[in-house]
Amino acid sequence: MAAGERITGRCICGAATFAATLKDGAMHACHCDMCRRWTGGVLLYLPVEAEDFELSGGDAIGIYQSSEWAERGFCKLCGTSLFWRMRDGSSADVSAQAVDDPGRFPFESEMFIEEKPANYAFANDTLKRTGAEVMAEHHGIGAAGG
Repeated sequence: MAAGERITGRCICGAATFAATLKDGAMHACHCDMCRRWTGGVLLYLPVEAEDFELSGGDAIGIYQSSEWAERGFCKLCGTSLFWRMRDGSSADVSAQAVDDPGRFPFESEMFIEEKPANYAFANDTLKRTGAEVMAEHHGIGAAGG
């Protein structure tokens, strides 16, 4: 997959769908406590261009404001975790496993590595970043998940 490519995805029941343009074409993992609780595991995500992220499903889509600056979207009918985005519209990620044909994305990085529980590890050789590094690099805010 390449940056700029259009992708589509959906929830389990099909009531909520999305379309977006890939930002970097790679899959990433977030180990922060909030993402783990939201997904019931590790969040595997794809960064997308926030300005053309399209959602369909109307009342089936729930939005949870997880911090002062971020929100998470899910299907209210089946519970599928669909996306994370900055409330100001500057950044968005979609759940990699909700995307059609999710196995085609290279796994490049893991973030909030200091919050990863000790009872699992990925075999892939990935770039590992702390929460502080991610927040400073991408959001210009302190180390607190969203």
